[in-house]
Amino acid sequence: MSAHITQVGGVSAETLPSRRRLLLIGLSLGYFMVLLDTSVVNVALPAIRSDIGGGLSGLQWVVNGYTLTFAALLLTMGALSDRFGGRRVFVIGTWAFLAASLLTVFSPNLGVLITMRALLGVAGAAVLPSSMAVIATTVTDPAQRARALGSWAAITGAALAAGPVLGGVLTDALGWRSIFAVNVPVALVSVLLARALAPETTRNTGRSVDLTGQISAVLALTGLTFGVIQSENLGWTSTPVLGALAAAVAAGAVFLLAERRPAGPRGPMLPLLLFRNVTFSVGILNGLLVNFGVSGLLFVMSLYFQQARGLSALLAGCAFLPLTLPTAFNPVYTGRLVARSGPRKPSVLGFTLLTCGAAVLAAGITGTGTVHDLLIGLGLLIFGFGVSFAIPALVTATVSATPKDQAGIGSGALNSARQTGAVVGVSVLGSVLHAAASPTDGSRAALIVATAALLLGLLLSVGFIGRTARSA
Repeated sequence: MSAHITQVGGVSAETLPSRRRLLLIGLSLGYFMVLLDTSVVNVALPAIRSDIGGGLSGLQWVVNGYTLTFAALLLTMGALSDRFGGRRVFVIGTWAFLAASLLTVFSPNLGVLITMRALLGVAGAAVLPSSMAVIATTVTDPAQRARALGSWAAITGAALAAGPVLGGVLTDALGWRSIFAVNVPVALVSVLLARALAPETTRNTGRSVDLTGQISAVLALTGLTFGVIQSENLGWTSTPVLGALAAAVAAGAVFLLAERRPAGPRGPMLPLLLFRNVTFSVGILNGLLVNFGVSGLLFVMSLYFQQARGLSALLAGCAFLPLTLPTAFNPVYTGRLVARSGPRKPSVLGFTLLTCGAAVLAAGITGTGTVHDLLIGLGLLIFGFGVSFAIPALVTATVSATPKDQAGIGSGALNSARQTGAVVGVSVLGSVLHAAASPTDGSRAALIVATAALLLGLLLSVGFIGRTARSA
């Protein structure tokens, strides 16, 4: 038994593995719920538009209102977790997620719904890094901790893929508001288990929030998202769009300057020195690209199934089952493959499957009939296997390329990059969809763009993931 005994609810966690398993279930429920909200709303978009109105740009903001604040605040919430303790931040974040979910159920119009989605993103950003901190404190044995974190990381693909299916079932059976109501009991179970079983985590009271970096990151991401989405209605040369894009560039420059400061308690939230390791740099970029493809594809295909093919929300959700199934069992095999051979092979395999899956989907939606339906199903199945190989490999590659004393920063950077990719993917592919003459033409063009982005990720994986570290 480890010399260091972690106390869980006043009892040794090492001598009560059943209590530790319950805690891991509670933390995983919170993590799954937060990630599920990045994809569960996609299938409900037509129902939302029918009920409270809104054009395509409004629907993009319903999706991006959540992922935008989620992506922008992940690193800061990680710093707050270090400063005030992971247990405290997890409990507060989960209570906030519960309350915001309940309020979202009663959104009277699109503006309120988008605002509540943004508040949900703030709460979700608090839950994710703090849950990892609690796991690291609770599970003291290195091998057991690795397995616990591996299971925790594998949830991400399952949550992304399960979203459309669960969203379709709930929307058809109970209405679109039920996809937010279901968060309430899940969050309640998660927070009660955490309050009862989670140990106090170490508090780094000298850690401060990088306000300059945080504010500039939010402004850069918001300006970019606003510019891309509003270009559909206002045009790329309109003053608001050009102003937003210019603000994004200026804020991005401020962010880079702020992050060049030396590391330390009052240093940057994302030290740029980390990017000297080429595997870390490519891992971050590929994290962005994989979520660009996944979230963009879920947005496009959800609208395609219901608008171009006339499926109900339930049938549209069920149409995503081929994508969902691989994420239910394959991460276990991927974890073993990564442990045995390193992250390079599963990363290359994952991006190969993602690229091929998106390409097959682009071919499948060109027409109707049995052959095209089979191509769509095959494309989703291949894409699902790609998700289940690529994401765990990227987590391992990025964290392994990060110095041990900055592992939390590295993990936060990857999660932030992935959610940024989701924001950009929905914005860009939604704009491609909007510019086309028909939903089918737009969906095909958007999938071709997604294929190109994922092909870039494949080339980067082949060239750099798992290579000997060198200056980037």
